[in-house]
Amino acid sequence: MKSFVAGGLAALVSMPTFAQLPINKTPFQLEGVGIVERLNETIPLDLEFTDQNGKTVRLGDFFNQGKPVILTPVFYECPMLCTLVLNGLVDGLNDVEWSVGEEFEIVTFSFNPRDVHELAEVKRRAYLTQYRRDTTSGAWPFLTGSEENIKALTDTLGYHYRYDQKQEVYVHSASIMFLTPDGRLSRYMNDVLYDPRDLRLALIEASEGTIGSPMEQILLFTCFQYDPNSNSYVLSARKIMRWGGVLTLIAIAAGVFFLSRRRAKHHEMKETIPIDGLKT
Repeated sequence: MKSFVAGGLAALVSMPTFAQLPINKTPFQLEGVGIVERLNETIPLDLEFTDQNGKTVRLGDFFNQGKPVILTPVFYECPMLCTLVLNGLVDGLNDVEWSVGEEFEIVTFSFNPRDVHELAEVKRRAYLTQYRRDTTSGAWPFLTGSEENIKALTDTLGYHYRYDQKQEVYVHSASIMFLTPDGRLSRYMNDVLYDPRDLRLALIEASEGTIGSPMEQILLFTCFQYDPNSNSYVLSARKIMRWGGVLTLIAIAAGVFFLSRRRAKHHEMKETIPIDGLKT
C-alpha cells in the first residue's frame, strides 16, 4: 500500500540510504510507523477532546447525525506532511458540490498532546479560508486532547506514529479516514492528493447510500471498487461481469416469459377459429 511517511526534512536527510540497508529491513527511523487498516471497526465515541474554542467535546458529538465523517489525524506544528494532507483534502473538496456540515462532516485532531486549542483555532481558520463552499456554524472542528485519549483513538484507527526526540518531530504517515454515521471505519485514503470523484464515492460509500444520486449509488455498488495500490476507485471487472450475468439472466427470464405469453395467446386464438361456421 502506498503511503507517505515524514517527520520533517531534517529527519529525512538523516536517514541512511536504502542501498545500505539489508533487504526488507525497515529504516530505524520508520520502525513502529505506518497504518494498519481496521475497516468496519467502531472508534471509541465516548473519548473527550478539546475543540478550537477550548470547549470539551466527545467524539460522539460529531456522529449519529446521519452523515458520513472524514477523520484527519495531524499535528498542528508539522513542518511538511500534515500541511500537504489538509491542502490536498481542501483542494479535492472544493470540486465536490457537497458542503462540510451539510452532507458530511470533517473532524481534524492532533496526535501531539502538547498542541493547544489556540493553535487549533488558527489552523481551522486558515483552512476554512481556503475552502470555497459555505459551511454551517461550528463545522469542521479542530481538536486537541490528552495523550491517553489520543492513543486510544489512534490505536483503534491503526494509525501508528513515533516522536523523534533528536529531531523534535513526529514521524508519521499521510492518511484520511472515512467513517459511517455511527462511527465505523469505511475507507482509508493513504495519500496527499485526493481526486474529487474518489472523495465523492468514498463519502457515498461511508454514508451507506444516504447521500448521492441513485445513479451514483448504482455505479459505486455495481461497477467501482477501491484499489489501495492506486489510492483510487477503479472499474471492477468482477463486479461488471457479475452484474452482466445478472442482467443476462433477467433478459433470458423476460424472454421466456414473453415467449410463453405469446404461445399461450396463439393457442387461445386457435381455439376460437370457427369450424363449419360455428365457434367451438
